[in-house]
Amino acid sequence: MTTSVPPKLTVVWFKRDLRLQDHEPLHHAVSVATDKGYPVLPLYLFEPDIMADPHHSERHWRFVWQSLLAMQRTLQAAGGELHVSYDNAVAFFRRLIAAHPHIEVVSYAETGLHCTFERDKQLSALFNRHDINWREFPYAGVQRGITHRRTWHQRWQQLMAQPALSTDLHHPHWYVNKSMVNRVPGDIAARLHQPDDSKQPGGEHHAHKLLASFLTDRHTHYHRNISSPLASFNSCSRLSPYLAWGNISLRQVYQALNSAGSKRPRSLSAFASRLHWHCHFIQKFESECEQEFRAVNHAYKHFPYRDDDKVEADLAAWKTGTTGIPMVDACMRCVNHTGYLNFRMRAMLVSFLTHYLLIDWRLGVQHLARQFLDFEPGIHYPQFQMQAGVTGTNTLRIYNPVKQAEDNDPDGSFIRQWVPEIAHLPNEELFAPWLIPPLTHMAMEQPVPERYLHPVAQPDEAITRHRGLLWNWRKRDDVKREARRILHRHSIPASQVKPNR
Repeated sequence: MTTSVPPKLTVVWFKRDLRLQDHEPLHHAVSVATDKGYPVLPLYLFEPDIMADPHHSERHWRFVWQSLLAMQRTLQAAGGELHVSYDNAVAFFRRLIAAHPHIEVVSYAETGLHCTFERDKQLSALFNRHDINWREFPYAGVQRGITHRRTWHQRWQQLMAQPALSTDLHHPHWYVNKSMVNRVPGDIAARLHQPDDSKQPGGEHHAHKLLASFLTDRHTHYHRNISSPLASFNSCSRLSPYLAWGNISLRQVYQALNSAGSKRPRSLSAFASRLHWHCHFIQKFESECEQEFRAVNHAYKHFPYRDDDKVEADLAAWKTGTTGIPMVDACMRCVNHTGYLNFRMRAMLVSFLTHYLLIDWRLGVQHLARQFLDFEPGIHYPQFQMQAGVTGTNTLRIYNPVKQAEDNDPDGSFIRQWVPEIAHLPNEELFAPWLIPPLTHMAMEQPVPERYLHPVAQPDEAITRHRGLLWNWRKRDDVKREARRILHRHSIPASQVKPNR
């Protein structure tokens, strides 16, 4: 008498890929399930250790929760169920294997933090012990184990040109186990379920709606308003959180952009040039993920950042938007509240921390990760290091916060919105209140708060002290040797990159 072997249970493990269309692991699982009759289990895990990592904050998990609710509604309409659990990944899969020995797991390969890498190593060991196949699909052309980029761009373009995957969710036999659905503690679920109108909501529908509005009309002033901290809220695509958490695929955005035709307007060409580098930065991190802990240019290991008694207080002022520099404070308060800030102002915040305050970039990198709703490790770390000037390959850009205010907030609207305590000042005094003559200040009906008369550092004085150190370090032989190594490993040959249409 033979014992029948139960069909394999195919687990689709969602992580930073919270969508149901153009999703290769899900498409693969549904195809196999339809062909062989395997049940499919869609799974998301709120992992306590990952949630507690200092790069993350509740705004991230609330966005994830909203994305999961949207996926759940779609799956339920197709007769399926998204299994959500608050659980350590190894512990969860160990229990699942005990109940269902015949499983296979599909997911995207994750270019994540050290904590997710360590989790994946533990899971690989568990799956190997039980002879379980875990197939990890590459994310948007990001390749593991490569040592150069000579053919990378060509392969990325080929991937972007392939048709986006459309998955019929009504075909497969969905595995439904009510005991595994929404196993999230009530207090955590209630907290994540709270709406927050100051942040962008998660979900596939919101991503595609935003993309459509950008391509239809919002893009018109993109190239003109991209540097404005106020106008960028509407003129920029605002798709970055949806790409970071996978509510929309890069290929879907890329192909929607290309549908504009060969004569796309200048604004969309400007957008395409930035979209093009999304996976380039993630590949940098994938190929050298030690950037989470050290500068990609090893010669910056001993760069003489400050270690005096005021570092902690100055760092706290930077984090809370109380430095006394109006544009710095407005930008930090804005991103702390909304989760969004345009690229140039992000660069300015990093520049002020590392160039003006001369504080180690590693002391600020996790704070901004928690604030950015679009936190993506593979983009965050290479960008942060580039803006801090510790790569040795990129031009050292020192962003003067007074000039940035004058150029990108000329009427002071952004500063007045986020730093209301100095909103009464005229423009000629708003951007640098510490320059107000004492007699003028004494005659004011509404005095200027002390912090804005005596900021943590006066930009002109600070950069005069630090500029020589910053530029001379780049000239060191060890920095140049490291720069050559970095360029060899991470640069895309110019012959591969075609001009934007």
